[in-house]
Amino acid sequence: MRRRRNAKIIGTLGPSSNDRETILKLFDAGIDVFRLNFSHGTHDDHAKTHSIIRDIEMERGRPIGILMDLQGPKLRVGTFANGKEMLVVGEKFTLDQDPTPGDANRAPLLHPEIFAALSEGASLLVNDGKIRLKVLEFTDSTALTEVMVGGEISSNKGVNVPDLILPISPLTEKDRKDLTYGLSLGVDWVAMSFVQKPDDMRELRGLVGNKALIMAKLEKPSAIEHLDEIVQESDGVMVARGDLGVEMPQETVPVVQKRILRSARQEGKPVVVATQMLESMILSPVPTRAESSDVATAIYDGADAVMLSAETAAGSFPIEAATAMSRIIVEVERDPYYRKSIDANLPTPGDTAADAISSSLRHVSSVIALAATFTWTESGFSSFRAARERPEAPVIGCTPNRETARRLALVWGVHAVVHEAVHSIDDMVPSAISVTLEEGFGEMGEIIAITAGMPFGRTGTTNMMRLTRLKELPT
Repeated sequence: MRRRRNAKIIGTLGPSSNDRETILKLFDAGIDVFRLNFSHGTHDDHAKTHSIIRDIEMERGRPIGILMDLQGPKLRVGTFANGKEMLVVGEKFTLDQDPTPGDANRAPLLHPEIFAALSEGASLLVNDGKIRLKVLEFTDSTALTEVMVGGEISSNKGVNVPDLILPISPLTEKDRKDLTYGLSLGVDWVAMSFVQKPDDMRELRGLVGNKALIMAKLEKPSAIEHLDEIVQESDGVMVARGDLGVEMPQETVPVVQKRILRSARQEGKPVVVATQMLESMILSPVPTRAESSDVATAIYDGADAVMLSAETAAGSFPIEAATAMSRIIVEVERDPYYRKSIDANLPTPGDTAADAISSSLRHVSSVIALAATFTWTESGFSSFRAARERPEAPVIGCTPNRETARRLALVWGVHAVVHEAVHSIDDMVPSAISVTLEEGFGEMGEIIAITAGMPFGRTGTTNMMRLTRLKELPT
C-alpha cells in the first residue's frame, strides 16, 4: 500500500479506537504509526492492541510502526480538606511535605525533589499553568509562595516547575516496568517524557539497547537549553507542545517548534509535531480552519510526522480526524511553494561518504525526473540520510529486517519494504527494479537512483549511488 504523501501520521489508540475494525479503518485512512500511551490502560490492553496491529500489518502487506509513550514522573499537589480552595492574587500560600489535607493557606506537595531544587523567585505552576506561584522563601520541606495568578485549586492537580532542573530520573518505577513489557512485545519506538538533559536519553538508551529506537519528548525549557545535545543522543524527537505551552510563554512555542525542526533536520533525526493539532475533532467531524493551518505549517516546515492524540484515542470521530489530517498533508505537498520551503531549510551535509551520497541523491532527483530513490539498508541509516535531504522523488527503504522497516514507517518520504538481503551489485540492481515496479513507483523506461553500502550487510556504510532504467527482467 503506497501513501501519496511524504509526511507521516501517528495515531494514538484508546477507548475510541482499540478494536480491530477501527484500527483497520484508521490505517486505511492514513495512520502510519500507532501510539500506545502507557499513561493509560493495562499491559493486557496494550498486548491486545499490539497483536491487532501486527495482524493488520500482515493483512495489508505494509510495515506499521508502533510507538510506546512512557508516562514519566507526575508531580501533583496533595488533597484539600474541602476538595478545593480559591487562591487570590497577592496572598501568601505555603506548600509543604505534610500529608495533612490542605486549606486556603497551605497544601501538601509530597515531592522532596522539588524542594531540593527550589530557588528564590522560581515559579510553580498548578493545573496546567492556570495558577502561578512565586517562591519567596523555602527550606528543604516548606516553600512560602506568593500567588501571582489566582483561581481555583483542587486536589491532585499537576504541578510544573519550568525554572528548575529536578534531580530525578525521567524514568519512574512504573516506566521501567512498562518499558520492559513494551520491549518484550516488540515496539519499534520508545518516547520518553520529562527529558531535561542529554544524560536522560543516555539512560534510556542503556535500557533499550538496539531493541527499539528512542524518542525525546521536548516539553521542558531545560530540554530546549540542551536541544542540540539531546537531539544527538536521540533517534528522533517530539515537539510536545502541550507542556511546552505551560512551561514557556505561549507566544514562544511556534518559534521553539521551528528551532526543534531545524535542529532535528540537521542531524537527520525524525521530528514529530504533537498536541492539539485537530483538537476540535474530539467532538466535531471537521477541523477548524486554524487547526488546518496549524497542521499545514508543520508540513511546510518539514516535519517528518504529525500526531493525533485524544482525537483518535478518545474522540467521537477518530476516522474523520485521520482522514482530515491526511488530506491536509496531501494538499500542502501539492503546493509548488512546499518544495521551495523544504529546500530553504536544507541542512549542511557532513564530511562523510553517506552525506555526500545523500546530498548527491537530492541533486540528481532535482535534475532528472526520477521515478524513485532506492535505498538498500540493514539498520535504516541509509534511508534516514536520504530522507534528511528531502529528495523530490519518493524514497523506497528496502531492508531484509522487518524491525527496520517498521521503524522507517515514521520517517519522511520513506516507503519501507521488506526484501531478502542482496550480496552483490549483480543482485542489487535487478532486485531494486523488481521492487520498484511491484510497489507501483515506476513504469518501464523510467529511471531510479539506487544507494547502498559496500560491502553489503554492514550497517552505516552508505558509499555508492547508481542510476538505472526500469526494464523487463529475464525470467
